[in-house]
Amino acid sequence: MTTPTLTRPELTAADRCDRCGAAAQVRAILKGGELLFCGHHARAHEAKLKELSADIQR
Repeated sequence: MTTPTLTRPELTAADRCDRCGAAAQVRAILKGGELLFCGHHARAHEAKLKELSADIQR
């Protein structure tokens, strides 16, 4: 018996960056939830997200 894997839906044009409201390109999944970022803010926060062991989905 296999265990089903939960997947998050693909980002759409309706998904917006949590920092500036631009189109979201990256989803960062943390223990407490998820954050969506545009490319600029994903790059700006990438080091900290990796430090927090975020699952980064592009």
